Amino acid sequence: MFNIFKKKKKEVITLKVQPVENFTNIDNFIKYFREDTGIDFSNKKEIVKNKLIIFCRSHNIHNFDECLAKVKNNESIKQELIDTFAVNETYFFRELKQIQEVIKKAKNIKSKIEILCAPSSSGEEPYSIAILLLEEGFSADTFHIVGIDISDKVITKAREAIYSKRSLHRVDQSLINKYFTLTEDKYILKDIVKRQVSFRRVNIFDVGFNNLRKFDYIFSRNMMIYFDDETKKRAKSILQKLLKDPQEPILFGHADMSH
Repeated sequence: MFNIFKKKKKEVITLKVQPVENFTNIDNFIKYFREDTGIDFSNKKEIVKNKLIIFCRSHNIHNFDECLAKVKNNESIKQELIDTFAVNETYFFRELKQIQEVIKKAKNIKSKIEILCAPSSSGEEPYSIAILLLEEGFSADTFHIVGIDISDKVITKAREAIYSKRSLHRVDQSLINKYFTLTEDKYILKDIVKRQVSFRRVNIFDVGFNNLRKFDYIFSRNMMIYFDDETKKRAKSILQKLLKDPQEPILFGHADMSH
């Protein structure tokens, strides 16, 4: 009965102070991204800034320096960020004439033909080359194509090889019927083509990149458009070292050459 005379404990209320956001100087981030991947966003600062702010808020990051520190020390966050900024719009049989010219030359090669697509994006280009080689009578054991990209997201999509009608808008219906299976509104590439292509996530500026095998032909389309002049020269030099014949030209896309 004497409990009513006991003093009540004071209730302590803790106020959680929210960190203040400070998304101002993006220069350090752009410098790091250029040095690590070669991609130069100097002329797209506002676009990059807006995307990066969204990325930071989704990860409870409150400023660009904090974001940069996390990216440098967390490979998972770094890869997610690369996937955020990687632009991978492509489709089957893009710049078809260039592929056809390579196939003509490939008919003179007696050994197994090795082709590199750097970058491969979501697989449309290397699979296009494989389809056209098969159509020209090359048997499955006479060629192999390697596709590389820095984005985990697009490499996963390339391995799945499931595409929309939009990706196939330049492909003849007879080839679609032959090499794809239609499921609802998606086109699934058949194994006869998928077996001819392997994919790797790799950055061409990584130390281990030169450990790739040598190639007869190298396609590098829509990569140079993201580089400054110095990085373009560096990238071209790296790719040339992977050619079996150093006199064979690297096959850049029209957009790359215009830059």
